[in-house]
Amino acid sequence: MSFHVSLIGRKNLSAEIYRQVRDAILNGLASPGDALPASRQLARTLSVSRMTVTVAYERLIAEGFATARIGAGTFVNQHVTRSHDRKIGNGSGRLQPRRVWHSIQLPAAFARPAVFDFRTGIPDVSIFPHKTWRRLVNRALHMRDSAAVLYGHSAGHPDLRGAIARHVGISRGVAVLTDDVTITSGTQQALDVIARVLLEHGDRIAVEDPGYTPPRRLFESLGLRVIPVPVDRDGIVVEKIPRNVHALYVTPSHQYPLGVAMSLTRRQALLAWAEQNAAAIIEDDYDSEFRFGGRPLDPLCTLDTSGRVIYVGTFSKTLLPSLRLGFILAPSSLRAAVHRARFVSEWHGPTLAQLTLARFIDEGGFLRHIRRVNAIYEQRHAIVTSTLARDFADYLELIPSSTGLHVTALARKASVEQITTIQRRAIEAGVAIQILSQFAMMPLAKAGIVLGYGGIATGQIEEGLHRLRRCFLARL
Repeated sequence: MSFHVSLIGRKNLSAEIYRQVRDAILNGLASPGDALPASRQLARTLSVSRMTVTVAYERLIAEGFATARIGAGTFVNQHVTRSHDRKIGNGSGRLQPRRVWHSIQLPAAFARPAVFDFRTGIPDVSIFPHKTWRRLVNRALHMRDSAAVLYGHSAGHPDLRGAIARHVGISRGVAVLTDDVTITSGTQQALDVIARVLLEHGDRIAVEDPGYTPPRRLFESLGLRVIPVPVDRDGIVVEKIPRNVHALYVTPSHQYPLGVAMSLTRRQALLAWAEQNAAAIIEDDYDSEFRFGGRPLDPLCTLDTSGRVIYVGTFSKTLLPSLRLGFILAPSSLRAAVHRARFVSEWHGPTLAQLTLARFIDEGGFLRHIRRVNAIYEQRHAIVTSTLARDFADYLELIPSSTGLHVTALARKASVEQITTIQRRAIEAGVAIQILSQFAMMPLAKAGIVLGYGGIATGQIEEGLHRLRRCFLARL
């Protein structure tokens, strides 16, 4: 291993080398059995005599921090005891973050999963076509294309941009060109780029309430004023959008978390509002690939004739969240600015993954994968909804939904506090659920629970819901 040893302004050089190497060992930066730099090499690096380093090493050996092996070198002692009380770095420091960062919590997705995991936004990673993906990655690695290994365009690799343009044209009826697509590292970065392009510090942006929390936190961190707007069975209530709102973030195809689809009448009213108020609509179409009945409604952007809708998509639900791949479909008037904002944010995402996904889409693998997982998720959706209707009828009212990876049910009598207690009891029983109040900015008229079925095996759903029902019974 290579040590950084600073001897600038120091007098006793051997003592300094000993002290700094010893501290690295005690602080755990060097592990038992690690080889220390050869004395001749370290002496050359530090511009000191070899004897200076040798004296330091002999002291480390004498005090039990290192051992010497004839013909092999000097190594960290296998039996050295590390100090757990030593402070590393510059201490606590006087710098303090902005107040907004105190209220932001890391998502529960980082937590240890429950035995029966009904959290939302988690796809079934066991269904992912690992073998096919590995073959396509290997092919991309062997390509003699400098764009695969060097810095690329901030909009993303053209192969993936073209593949996405063709995919959304077929699957969602969105007519776009390759140049209209910008690749991002998921939805959150897409929203970050759009906000930077459109909004100034202090501008007002409206969000659905209840709604997806991470975008709201993002907008707040950028200094925007986030305005909650209520949602009913037809989607966001347009007449409740206040004046002087510059942009609106909305999930019309499968409202998160209520699960309702915005009606055509409401969509038309929303587009009219945007035109009358010279505002932008950010449409998050996060899981509309999964449909289990009914006719799909057109995305807002296909009804937009004024170029006020910015469409955001992601592959986190259809493939793997760890791929960190999403995209923006922006009107041509914003295209150059979006590319520049993407550049200053991250330059561009992982090109190898982009090339792999482009081949996966173009060879038909993505469509086959969607068909396969859609059948699995449809079965899980049916089990969840039928069980809720049969076993929870006295406690919950299911909100009809035929899209996506979660359903929501409103409490018939229980309060928010009581539903919170049920959630806590469910965790103790090994069942992870989310409650509606977690997604709300304003007090809700009704409490409720949100159940995802992407991250739980089909065979575990009924037992998980059986345990959840016992938590409801325990409340009475």
